[in-house]
Formats: sequence, C-alpha cells, structure tokens
Amino acid sequence: MNTLKGTDGGPHTGTTIVAVAYDGGVVLGADSRVSTGTYVSNRASNKITSLCDKVFLCRSGSAAHTEAISDYVRFYTSQHASEIGQGKEPTVKSVASILKQMSYSNKGLMAAMIVAGYDKKMGGQVFGSPIGGTMVEMPWAIEGSGSTYIWSFFDDEYKEGMSREETERLVLEGIAHAMARDGSSGGLVRLVTVDKDGAKSQVFQGKDVPMILGDMAEPKSNAATVVW
Repeated sequence: MNTLKGTDGGPHTGTTIVAVAYDGGVVLGADSRVSTGTYVSNRASNKITSLCDKVFLCRSGSAAHTEAISDYVRFYTSQHASEIGQGKEPTVKSVASILKQMSYSNKGLMAAMIVAGYDKKMGGQVFGSPIGGTMVEMPWAIEGSGSTYIWSFFDDEYKEGMSREETERLVLEGIAHAMARDGSSGGLVRLVTVDKDGAKSQVFQGKDVPMILGDMAEPKSNAATVVW
C-alpha cells in the first residue's frame, strides 16, 4: 500500500494480495509492507480485514481509502445480517455486492480489493474488485504491484480440486515470489483460511517464508565467526 504521488501525477501503489478457492473453503493471503514512495512506513500491517464471521477483504491501494471502505461494508453487512434473521449468515456474494456498490459509486478511490469467504449455499468463493468498482467471481484472484510478477505462477500452479494444505502452500509461495521481485511488497506473510468451521489465521515470517531462487540465503555461523 502506497499513497505517494509519482512523477506522472498518479499514486504509486504497492502490495501483494491473493485469494484462492478450494474444495471446502478459501485461502486469503497478503504481505505486510506499507510504503510511501521508497519509505517503508509499516512493515507489519494486516491487509486482511474481516467483514463478517466468514467473509474477509484483502486490501491494496490507498490504506486510508480501503480502511474506510471496509468499515462501511462491515457496517452495512451487519445491518443486512440483522435483516435476514437470527441464525442466518450473509452470503459471500451479498457482501461482495455491497463492496461493489461502494466502489462503483466512488470511482475516485484508489482501492483494488478481493472479497473471499465461505457460505453454506455456495462454499468457498472469491470475488475480485479492481480499481473502478468492477466485481468478478473467479477461482483465484491477485492484486497489487506484486501481482504483475506472479500471474504466470498462478496460471501454471493452480489446479482444480486442490486440498486445503495445497492451497495454503500455493498462496504462501505465490506471495513469497512477489516479495522477492517487488520492492513494494515485503515484511511477513499473513494467511486466513475460511471453511465451514470458521476462520483460521496464520503468520509466516523470516525463515518460515519459502526461499525463492535468486534470494540470498542467511550465512551459516561457524567456529571461526568473530563477533565484535
């Protein structure tokens, strides 16, 4: 996420967000770096926001814009939940529709987002919402400056019928690839897995993030190492 004006007059945004559906749920992932131009203002930001119990939002673009949108969508979703009756949960599509209306009605917003979650009716679902307010359902979605480096990775590695573990690994490795190539993506990797049992969050940092070809491995210590 980045809000500094570039030489072309437009804001240079930076982040990597991913969501992938699998049989039985969905996995969302994001890096944690927030930058203002070349300055990293936050290295441990959480870009995955809960909209309701089983629907989450991955945010990229202006941090201020996306946080404001998520607050409004969460508010209207809670109102919708109270209207449909006790014991019923909003569907992923209905929450995504609220987001689409917010984004489409405010085209000046710098916000590219992904809505993903689980409901009993349709299972795991992913809706991509690029800048401008379009909303498209797809098996997987990526956004942010780091996404330009990993389109071919997901085209090649995504397979229908993947298990939960395979999907979590795919999202983790995809974000690691983006972080290795994109200077505006970095920090740690956050994953949220949503299924019929609810949401589970994971954090991967340091040595837990897969080493990508071209990365410099941490030097091994030995007896000759001198600490000054």
